[in-house]
Amino acid sequence: MKTIPLLSRWAMLTMFWWMPLAAQAEGAKTGFLVVAPDRGFLGNQEVHALVQDFKKDYLAALALAGRDYTGVEGEYATYISRAAQELKKAGATEIVAIPLFLSASDPVLKRLSSALPAYASGLSVRWAPAMADDYLVAQIVLDRVTAVSQQPDAERLILVGTGAMDEESEKAIKADVNKLLAYVNRYKHFRESESVIYYEREAEGADKKNQEIKARILAQVAKQGRTLVVPAFIGPKFDNAMALSAWLEQQFKPLQVAYQKAELLPHPNVLLWLKKTANRSVAATPGEIGVVIMPHGSTQPYNDAIERVITPLASKYRIEMAYGMGDPWIIQDAVARLEQQGVKRIAFVRMYALEHHMKPLTDYILGLSDHPPADGHDHGHEAVPPQQIRSAALFSTFGGYEEYAGIAQVMCERIVEMSKEPSKETVILLAHGSNSDEDNNKWLAIMTGNIERIKKDPRCVKFKTIRAATVREDWPEKRKQAVEDVRKMIEDGGKNGRVIVIANRLYGSGPYKKMLKGLDFELNEKGLVHPVITRWLEEGIGQMTATLAQPSNSFQRLAQQ
Repeated sequence: MKTIPLLSRWAMLTMFWWMPLAAQAEGAKTGFLVVAPDRGFLGNQEVHALVQDFKKDYLAALALAGRDYTGVEGEYATYISRAAQELKKAGATEIVAIPLFLSASDPVLKRLSSALPAYASGLSVRWAPAMADDYLVAQIVLDRVTAVSQQPDAERLILVGTGAMDEESEKAIKADVNKLLAYVNRYKHFRESESVIYYEREAEGADKKNQEIKARILAQVAKQGRTLVVPAFIGPKFDNAMALSAWLEQQFKPLQVAYQKAELLPHPNVLLWLKKTANRSVAATPGEIGVVIMPHGSTQPYNDAIERVITPLASKYRIEMAYGMGDPWIIQDAVARLEQQGVKRIAFVRMYALEHHMKPLTDYILGLSDHPPADGHDHGHEAVPPQQIRSAALFSTFGGYEEYAGIAQVMCERIVEMSKEPSKETVILLAHGSNSDEDNNKWLAIMTGNIERIKKDPRCVKFKTIRAATVREDWPEKRKQAVEDVRKMIEDGGKNGRVIVIANRLYGSGPYKKMLKGLDFELNEKGLVHPVITRWLEEGIGQMTATLAQPSNSFQRLAQQ
């Protein structure tokens, strides 16, 4: 963090599931066993390179299993046992197996899953989910599609999966590929889209099934418009020509098909997925926890004022700023800067008035929610959701400084600063407000709660009245009436005394002077920037970092097959 104010800033449902994890046993050390398909020379080079990068930050080993894996007495037993021994010799007291397979229904993974403890030299084994459950993997497919798509609304998209052995496994693998397809369809509106799953060669009736799939694709190609065929698998790749993706390319080469040859691997997101999966199952050290603070932001005086209340925290936490209304690129940059410093957990602060403000939007951007927000700052439905960040970090968030009890102290001080004769003064706390009546009423209720606290402060007990109001300033159809109501409050209050308006916002008074022009009142426009905000930040960040330090999830041991 730079100096402030120069501050820069799975899952097979019957096999895999998440469960809360108690603190790791004293002295426990997790080793990560990356279980990957044997893809042949070139494909295995890609996998080895990936795992070597992963091993730079985690205790890890690679175990390969081929399509002809037959169990603990088979030829792959040597590779799997060797990898488990590597982890044990390095001090691992347990193994978390991370499957480099798209689907938990992959036939190789299903055969290996229950047998893995036999290779583990007495270490306990837990399994992480397969790849299809993580949006980082779906982003890979989106990237592949984007690279070949020209005009989505005039195109049809076909995602190709592999690994089916029978109708049951075809259905299960297709469900996982369809998760990726659904993600792509959030961002690209194609004329048509579907997925197909090719059968393994050794599957009964594979030739007939695969011919049917090819005929299905050909029928789509024959339609008007452009057809995109995109792999959604990590397939065999003995060399560039002897690869599943190359075989598919030959099937459609004579046709008018936009074929994306690139598979899921290699891609930077796979390493991010590995790291994020690992981060979930181990504790973090204090140096691996950072903070991203997202205020609204505005002009430099506004930003400087915000950073003044953050400055006292700079020596205690690694902090990066992400000014704006949930800008995914700004958030990505702030997160990346922390990750470059070794941060693996991040407390994300929505420095907005109410706890739910910007939460649906930023939760989606951070990957905490799989539901794109219908709106952000009540701006209405967006046709395309915001981009989700690409990060291995784990997040916990909070927001809503006005819901902090200490805010009443700030408001009382602002009132006293303007007061001359309390018994004859009407005080109006004036806030931005919301579009929806429900949200606006909630805001007013929180302000009213703060007023009750203000009235208990000996400095603020003698005022004629203290009221809460909003101007709903970003929504003209609501703003007109709201401003009229506030103007009337001021006029009525001024008939028998003096009116004080307190800017109930973080900094400044926004458009209040213009909205209330011509009226007789006194305005305190300092806002809520105050050491109390520092205290709110410190308490919230402290709670978040204590939670983030613990493993967020465990991966349950596989059920026996």
